[in-house]
Amino acid sequence: MSQDQAWVPFDLMEAFMVDVFKGVGVPEDDARICADVLIGADKRGIDSHGVGRLKLIYYDRIVKGIQNPVTDFEVVRDYKATAVVDGHNGMGMVIAKRCMQMAIEKARDHGLGMVVARNSTHYGFAAYYPLMAVEAGMIGLTGTNARPSIAPTHGVENMLGTNPLVFAFPTDEEFPFTNDYATSIVQRGKIEQWAREGKTCPAGLVIDQEGRSATDPQEILKGLTQGTMALTPLGGVEEETGSHKGYGFATVVEILSAALSQACYLKMLSGKDAQGRDVPILLGHFFLAIDISCFTEVDAFKKTTGDILRALRASKKAPGKDRIYTCGEKEYLAWLERKDKGVPVDRALQKEMITMRDELRLPYRFPFEQVS
Repeated sequence: MSQDQAWVPFDLMEAFMVDVFKGVGVPEDDARICADVLIGADKRGIDSHGVGRLKLIYYDRIVKGIQNPVTDFEVVRDYKATAVVDGHNGMGMVIAKRCMQMAIEKARDHGLGMVVARNSTHYGFAAYYPLMAVEAGMIGLTGTNARPSIAPTHGVENMLGTNPLVFAFPTDEEFPFTNDYATSIVQRGKIEQWAREGKTCPAGLVIDQEGRSATDPQEILKGLTQGTMALTPLGGVEEETGSHKGYGFATVVEILSAALSQACYLKMLSGKDAQGRDVPILLGHFFLAIDISCFTEVDAFKKTTGDILRALRASKKAPGKDRIYTCGEKEYLAWLERKDKGVPVDRALQKEMITMRDELRLPYRFPFEQVS
């Protein structure tokens, strides 16, 4: 009998996701990339962007015919340190990984490499791509626009996507610095997770057309799709608390994602046509790799970065607080906790996994199906 939460080993979950992607027509090499991005989120404790999004964001869209399982990766402009890519509504993770690989190669030749993409799709947890640059001894940066979710400061209409602006720096510690989060207080994926878990959304994160706080995650998800609810930007709803700062950063990401590549933007990304029918959500992304060795020795950079982070963690703590964290640390700690346990799977996600398995007639039996 199923429990409210079960643990699925990472190797089993990754193999299952590869076969799900293959089952809906994604070529095997691309399926492995897609699964690697999703399992990477689960390994780091980012449950809002792991297997929990397999059915809703990828499987369902491919089955409905609004996303192409086979990726046509076209380089439409290619200069020394820059490139523009058209993903033709293919798999966002495949498009993004190839874009960052190109940016890294260009950085090796020119010190900096920047690649932008249009007509792409959801590319998973954003830090995956800057972390590729870290593995190459570089600084990585990415951003992407998304379905309209955030209202501008003093507004109530969802206009901007959650639009993450993500950096990753190598350090001399066991984990890199990376700040993987949205420019809204909370992202849509977290609300989807709360909905699956039957939890209430904290007040102040979402507003309705009257500017009132909304807390029911099921109603919020419906309202975001209908345009009757909006996420608040980092800083909340008032300038006094810094709302304009989150709004400004979300706009920066929108411009860099759309204007350089001439991608779709704002309401063009609603996923609905004038008749309310589902249509492709054609996103824009940008990727930047910076070769540290063009500025200083890589080890010297790592040491200085590590010293900065250690000093921050060692600074005076607030009353009642026993620890200060730096970006990327909690994800590393999540990995240490999960590496021998696997992916936590709640009851709603268990049902989704069984549905995909049965529809594709895949030969899997999961730990949560064992009779106690």
